[in-house]
Amino acid sequence: MDYFRELLNGFATLLQPEVFAYMVGGYLIGTFFGAVPGLTSMLAIALLLPLTYSLDVTSALVACASIFMAGMCSGSITATTINIPGAPASMMTAIEGYPMQQRGEGAKALGHAALASMIGGALGAVLLMVVAPMAAEAALLIRTPGKFSLIAFALIVIVISQRDSIPKGLVATTLGVMVATVGIDVMQPVPRFTFGTSTLMQGIDIMPLVIGGFAISELLVQARKGGRRTVDADTVKAERIRRRDFIPPLSEVREIGVYRYIKSAVIGYAIGVLPGAGGSMAAFVSYAEAMRSSKHPERYGKGSCEGIAAAEGANNSMCSGAFVPMLSFGIPGDPTTAIVLGVLVINGLQPGPQFLDTQLHLVAPMFAALLVSALVLVPLTLYLLGPYFVRIVSIRRDVLYSSIAVIALVGSYVATYSTFQMALALVFGVLAYVLRQHKYPIACLLLGFVLGPSLEEYCRRALSINDGNPMVFLTSPDSLFFLLLTAVFYYFMVVRKPKTPVIKGVAS
Repeated sequence: MDYFRELLNGFATLLQPEVFAYMVGGYLIGTFFGAVPGLTSMLAIALLLPLTYSLDVTSALVACASIFMAGMCSGSITATTINIPGAPASMMTAIEGYPMQQRGEGAKALGHAALASMIGGALGAVLLMVVAPMAAEAALLIRTPGKFSLIAFALIVIVISQRDSIPKGLVATTLGVMVATVGIDVMQPVPRFTFGTSTLMQGIDIMPLVIGGFAISELLVQARKGGRRTVDADTVKAERIRRRDFIPPLSEVREIGVYRYIKSAVIGYAIGVLPGAGGSMAAFVSYAEAMRSSKHPERYGKGSCEGIAAAEGANNSMCSGAFVPMLSFGIPGDPTTAIVLGVLVINGLQPGPQFLDTQLHLVAPMFAALLVSALVLVPLTLYLLGPYFVRIVSIRRDVLYSSIAVIALVGSYVATYSTFQMALALVFGVLAYVLRQHKYPIACLLLGFVLGPSLEEYCRRALSINDGNPMVFLTSPDSLFFLLLTAVFYYFMVVRKPKTPVIKGVAS
């Protein structure tokens, strides 16, 4: 009862004017960043990270949650209208949405995407509220060897989720773990890899890594592309769209069916719980399953509302699922929740099995923000601002990215008033740019950095209490379970690699 009372208090906190303003503002920012090709909700939260030093933790988490939800669903805007997914998770939406746009049904496609996002996001938020305390109780049963195997499982799943670039994912993850070793040893008060400088004694903070890896590297990528606008204004058709055009016909909603909406939401939520999976995998798996079980598979790829519903419902429910391992185990479900984990760490909070028992009053408003963003802000924003959405993509590139550059560099300095941190952000930005140019996944670098210290600590602690005997990882039941689970995932994701649907005509 205390848990549900705290959840209700979370909704009451969300209704406070200041906190509610952060939710609405975060949602609008997330919508902008999700709709503009090249920008993502992850970048928006990365830019917000320095501000969390001065923000109340509840307001910061509410803003992050609404940015996350908005960025995920707004990627469908450009995916449908100009065949350029605003977010990677909207790739499957582009397959079905753009053919509908070519038939003059773009507004209806966006309506179906918003409806599926609303249902998927709301169901995901409800599942998060129900499952999170049970996951926290299960986490209490895991002993030290099991914690090491769980984190190793998470890192391996992150790597093999890269599919065709597993070696590069492994290199990026290993690099992240190596960067995390700089500073004081996790078990002994001994400095490591500080190169004789006192500045590195405290280790490398997550803030310069996030700002450099995602904001500054993106600026360098966009600068290399050139061009005055994110998308040529001539590409955007100036059609007159009425607000009622966004409302999907009831007959088509019935044809999709309640079962399809719920099934897509559950698939997305389950995939969100897996470390490193992300919205792209959620949308892909849900879309493939919808095509397999559809009564009209021949419509897919030609403008299927069912396909849009499956993809959008899954990638929005994934948002809530990704918070489960982050809050219960301290293991981010995807790169965005890794940055949210940074928000908690900056405020002196460390997620884990007892986090919800002691700090529920801080995260309950975030749970509420996920639900309200999905149920209220998704349909309301589309109805009010839908006719103007497509104009976002024709914004001047020089204005957009110069503004982001100022926010990134000033934010990295103001957060700690350290020129060293700002310089470190620049170094990581250049490093991330080089890695991106060679197709190395930066998300793996961040997740390796976040999970590396815990991996090392639990490994060394387990070995120290068992006289250095590595067999403890095989004799401990919980550790053995996660090792076997790792083998199962490796078999199904690498040995028996799932077939990828043929994707035609999607711009990148």
